[in-house]
Amino acid sequence: MDTTIPRPEFSWLDGWRLSPLVLPMLLPLCDPPSQASGLTDPAAIDRAVIAFTGSEIGQPGGARMAADRRLQLAACAAPLTVDWHSPARNAVRVECSTPTSWRIFVAVNAAPGAAAKPALPAVKRGDALTIMVRGRGFSVQQSGEAIEGGAVGDWIFVRTARKAEPLRARIERPGLAVIPAN
Repeated sequence: MDTTIPRPEFSWLDGWRLSPLVLPMLLPLCDPPSQASGLTDPAAIDRAVIAFTGSEIGQPGGARMAADRRLQLAACAAPLTVDWHSPARNAVRVECSTPTSWRIFVAVNAAPGAAAKPALPAVKRGDALTIMVRGRGFSVQQSGEAIEGGAVGDWIFVRTARKAEPLRARIERPGLAVIPAN
């Protein structure tokens, strides 16, 4: 018995103007091109962030917006790793830890009450710091100075000598700023 469905010579969309509200409902019915081309589906990133934060996209505590559908990240053979990017919990880090690794950061709406308590500064302007350059399998550190203050997780300008060019580093803890080398 032949189970193929005959295809009409015309598209059922011919001559129809679609409302902008109808198109998003039809798109999930289509095969996502990212899966066919060996890329990670941005919807998988959205699902991982929703599962991690426990809040839907656009809601307090959830991602500010959906992952950009134009993202072209390599397919991830392992489950996505999700964690807070900083103690301020204003961004989520989504990572694929396979040979074709990648990492993105997703902005998160502040949860109710979170805006009431700002992060305490861990470093003040002029503080002595250890400035560490960290990469895959190595780290190098040197003493330096904070040109500006900030909380743990903040990016600030630092310098290694009085007349040295300022560098951007992330405060990892009081007294330590890290410059990632990857």
